[in-house]
This record gives sequence, structure tokens and C-alpha cells, in this order.
Amino acid sequence: MEQRLVGILLNAAAHRGIPRGKTGWESLACYEEAAAAYGLTPCYLKLSDINPGSGYSIAYIKGPRGYKRMAVPIPQAIHNRAIYPPGNAGTERLAACGVKVFNRCSRYGKDEIHRLLELDSELRQHLPDTEAGNEGLKRMMERHSDLILKPRRGSVGKGVMRLRREDKESWALDYLHNGQMITANIDPSRLPFPLLDRIDAESYLIQERIPLAEADGRPFDLRVTVQRGWGGEWAVTGLFAKLAPRGGFVSNIARGGEAAEAALALEQAFSSRAAAHYRMSASWLALAVARCLERSLPGLADIGLDIAITQDGQLYFIECNGRDQRYGFYKAGLPEIWKESYRRPMGYARYLLDGGGMQ
Repeated sequence: MEQRLVGILLNAAAHRGIPRGKTGWESLACYEEAAAAYGLTPCYLKLSDINPGSGYSIAYIKGPRGYKRMAVPIPQAIHNRAIYPPGNAGTERLAACGVKVFNRCSRYGKDEIHRLLELDSELRQHLPDTEAGNEGLKRMMERHSDLILKPRRGSVGKGVMRLRREDKESWALDYLHNGQMITANIDPSRLPFPLLDRIDAESYLIQERIPLAEADGRPFDLRVTVQRGWGGEWAVTGLFAKLAPRGGFVSNIARGGEAAEAALALEQAFSSRAAAHYRMSASWLALAVARCLERSLPGLADIGLDIAITQDGQLYFIECNGRDQRYGFYKAGLPEIWKESYRRPMGYARYLLDGGGMQ
């Protein structure tokens, strides 16, 4: 019987490591188990091997003796797990040929996401105060005493800095360098040129720092994975807590943060009843964000959203990750949810192959 193929579009490093089983945290075994449940065979692609003109691609497919590169018809449903900005010519060309590439873009500017959500009156109240540029930095320093400076297109917490008021005369700039926290005293009347240069180039956003709830003295936020599955509807696959290191302000796992079950972290910060309420509220907010963004971002289907909860129970949207790092579920001791984060996209692929439409 002819195989029904689903494409998994990987970045070059992960694709190169397939024969050696070195694909980082992309679990090919999870893809294969999930795809099989929907009667599909995954084939692993990279963009340069796809030839829309011929209708064929070179792909890795698992056989009895391991992974083999072979020519296959271009799969009509492809899940993008590589990092491409909006308007990438390769993915746009595939879409123009009728291939259903979901999560076509996997890296959005933080300012773009903030702007889209700000248009929604219900979501606006869940956004931190945000500006850009040197004039924006000055205004934010007048309005707030604690700020987060983050790259517009950065990921896994790289390059994030904290600027906080020490007293009337001075501020402190905190940043990570070679895994160590560095603090520099800043004269607000003479901000250092390297900082101003980054801000002036508008490569950074300036946001008020949200006073995060703490579990055992460690600030944390929630990563909520929201995906489309069979039927095409959005659903929350799961969520876990990301705890910052003691004395730190960045909760990203790649920057020294720790993954933990959301319920455990929330119950250390709040009563059991309040913890359950905030867990459901974070899921509601994540779904509302996904439904808002889908109106402007074609092909959106698989995202990880960072949701902050303050010590007094206010919820804030922090960030949208177009290529969700699912391994947090594994590190949090939630292997079934980790596997489910692979199953849902394969269910969505089957839905598309059976004639379902993409939003």
C-alpha cells in the first residue's frame, strides 16, 4: 500500500545529524510513533532538497536498516520545525504550489506580536508596558523602576538584560556573560554608548519587568503549548513552569532555568484553590492569544506561549515561540505530555491531508 507522507522540515544541523541519531531535542522516535497513530510516514526534509518544479524532494525516511535518503514526492502537508522569518521564499513557494506548510514562519519579532495583540481590547490588559528606541527607554525609565531589555528576534533568553533603579542617582544593569551574572552601575544621565547603540538600532524592546510569583524563592513563569490537532481546532497540549535560578531574572531553561510541573510551582506560590484557578486562567489566556494571532499569521498551528503570573495574581502574556522547545515537558517529568506535543501536529497533518483547510 502506498505510504501517506508527512513532511518534517528541520534546520540544517538537525537534518545533518539524522544518520547519527544526533538531532538535539527533536525526537524522531516521537514523530514516528505519533505519525503511525494517524497512518502516516514521516519524512525529514531540508528546504534546499525540495524542488517544487519537479514535484520531488530528497528526504530521510526510516527503514529496517536505519534512515535512508531517497527521492519522494513532496509531501502535501509539512510541519515546519526550522527557523524561518516571515516571507521566506522557500516556504512561500511551497505554499504557492498548494503544499500545506503549517507553522510556515517560526520566528516573529516580539514587537510584531505585541502590536497584533494590542489591537485586541480584551488582551491589551494582559500586555506589559512596552516601548522601543532611546526615547522609549527614557520614557520607560520615568514610568518604571524595573525594566527588561530583550532582543526583538532573540530566543531562549539570549541577550536579555535587566535595568533597575538602585536609588535616585543610579541604576544597575544586570546581564549574563559566559553563564555568570554581571551587574554594572549606570548613571541615568550618561547611559553607556553600547547600550544606547543597541536600543537606538531598534533591535531591542524595553518592557516593564513583571513581578513574577515565586516558588521557594525562585521567580517563575509558565510555558503553555498550544497546538492544532485532528479537526483543526486549537487546544492546550500542556504547560509547565520555568523557574529562574536563585538571584536570576531569566527563566529560560537554556539560560540556567529549571522546568517543573506547573501545579507544583503554583501550589508553592498560592493556595491550592488559587493555583488551580491560575492554571486554568493561563490556559484560557494562551488560547485567546493563539486565536488572535491566527487572524494575521497564516499557517499558525504550533506555538509555545510564556505567561507570567504576578504575586497578586495578575496574568501577563510575555512571549510567543514559533518553534516551541518541547523538551521542557520531558525535563519537568511529564513524558506523556512531551509525546502528546508530537502527536497533535501529526493529527493536524492528517486532517489537512484529508481535505481540512488551513486558517
